[in-house]
Amino acid sequence: MEGANINFQPRNVVLILFLVTSYTNLIYALEKTHVEFIQTSCSLTTYPTLCFNSLSTQASAIQTSPKLLAQTALSLTLNTTLTTSLSIFKMSKVHGMAPREVAAMKDCIELLSDSVHELQKSLEEMSRPGSKVSGLVMSDIQTWVSSAMTHEDTCSEGFTDDSKMKSVVKGKVTNVARLTSNALALINSYASLIE
Repeated sequence: MEGANINFQPRNVVLILFLVTSYTNLIYALEKTHVEFIQTSCSLTTYPTLCFNSLSTQASAIQTSPKLLAQTALSLTLNTTLTTSLSIFKMSKVHGMAPREVAAMKDCIELLSDSVHELQKSLEEMSRPGSKVSGLVMSDIQTWVSSAMTHEDTCSEGFTDDSKMKSVVKGKVTNVARLTSNALALINSYASLIE
């Protein structure tokens, strides 16, 4: 096989090692900065541990962008709300529930559907390519996300206090409501930067 003769002299090896080490250190420093940005931003939310745990895996995509942080939190909240809504829909098909529980499940599914719709509108507005989000649009987004949170909080109110379904539904919806609360806090933080 003919090819270029690579002459590895000690100084070339040292230079290559230096460049690789420098690059690795730079990547590590950037990743650390990104994670610290998320941690600092999440400390301003009501549920900082949940915020950090749910968003830190996206640190390299978010970097240090308040807008990307808010968008990612909103996207995660939307996906979790969709999954929770589907789960509660499946639970509503369980036989043997009292009529009041059936009605409460239907109400909860409708409320979560409204929540999904409002989160989708919010994410669409925040994700519009090539345009800076205006103060008026941010106000709409804040209203929609706040409304989604209200729907989620209302979800389990129709169940009787001793209902087994209430505790299961409440556990699922509480997680969604906390993610929504965190997303709203990060959106509010971003909104304060563009006013």
